[in-house]
Amino acid sequence: MTFLSQIVAPMIFVILWSSAFIAAKFGVAHVEPFTFLTSRFGFVTVIFAAMALAARAPWPRSPRAYFDIAVVGLFLHAFYLSSVFIAIRGGMPSGLVALVSGLQPVLTAVAAGLFLGEPPSIRQWVGCFVGFAGMVLVLSDRISVEGVTLLGIGFSVLALVSISFGTLYQKRNAAKMNLLTGNAVMAATGCLVTLAGAALFETMQLVWEPAFIGAFLWLSLAVSLGAFSLLMMLIKHGQATKVASLFYLVPPTAAVMAYIAFGEEISVLAGIGILVTAGGVAMVVLPQAKRA
Repeated sequence: MTFLSQIVAPMIFVILWSSAFIAAKFGVAHVEPFTFLTSRFGFVTVIFAAMALAARAPWPRSPRAYFDIAVVGLFLHAFYLSSVFIAIRGGMPSGLVALVSGLQPVLTAVAAGLFLGEPPSIRQWVGCFVGFAGMVLVLSDRISVEGVTLLGIGFSVLALVSISFGTLYQKRNAAKMNLLTGNAVMAATGCLVTLAGAALFETMQLVWEPAFIGAFLWLSLAVSLGAFSLLMMLIKHGQATKVASLFYLVPPTAAVMAYIAFGEEISVLAGIGILVTAGGVAMVVLPQAKRA
């Protein structure tokens, strides 16, 4: 990746990933979580498969390759997103869910050093904790203990573990997958898992309100096709700790988007937090100057 793409691609990823929280606020109000995700993953599977066939993209060559890609889809698509949606729908404050899952860069940094041979530098460790501190400031006036349950905390932790494990597993076992066919397999895996959840626990009714349709199309096309493809590319070409640190920028970016979309106020403390978070992420992702 060129230096320009190292800057532009992460910026686009953060914007698209952050927009998912805004779109979900419109969509999930009309449709149950598993049903929403099943329809989204099914639609995305068809699109990626069609694009792969049109481009004659190579499919995985062995059952093990399919298995590795499916594991990534299981954790990044099915477990992570389902856990976040269930926790929030169950009354867990979204700010607290974001705070728990926001520990991902630290957890990924530790695991990357242990299992991938990518130990973070001292500057990256400092950046991880500075970024987390900034994210806490951003979410400080949005976190409430009202509605907190053991079940909600459990699903928040499951979301944290799922996205961290999925990121590391993709980096170690599925980094060479084709983006089109790989994403088709991952989306299909997420669709099958959430379909089982919808069949067991939900009514499986889709309410075709304009808000749901808009959210569905945006989450499917911009987030699942765009953001997830960028995430896979960034993991393939970058250090796991650097990629994970980008998730610190999601709450601040989502806060700015919520201000634009819903008029949600950004406090002075949150504004400071946005700057602190950006500084922490910069310490992790920007190349360190070499001494002469």
